[in-house]
Amino acid sequence: MAFKCDIPAKPTLLVDDIAARITRWDFEPGAVTGWHEHGWPYFVVMLVDGTLRIHDGEKVFDAPLKAGQSYRRVAGTKHDVMNGSDHPIAFVEIEVKRPDLLGEAPNFVP
Repeated sequence: MAFKCDIPAKPTLLVDDIAARITRWDFEPGAVTGWHEHGWPYFVVMLVDGTLRIHDGEKVFDAPLKAGQSYRRVAGTKHDVMNGSDHPIAFVEIEVKRPDLLGEAPNFVP
């Protein structure tokens, strides 16, 4: 199930190696990720205050979060995420593909 919206959130891939994928997500008000399933466990770190409106396939709920606040979810999480705020929001998502290789993946320095 997904929100009905024509405004896509904008992902910017920052790092994608054998151990992790790091993506910045930018959302205009009402923008959505689209229905998806996470193949790996992941962490989210908010860059600005905002409300994530989450559709989990059964219910819709709001998660108000502050800049710098973070959370984590397990692999297999299925949902659609919408910016429920009246202003643009952004967060960084860190997907952990292979935790056993984090110490062996090449260092990424911009």
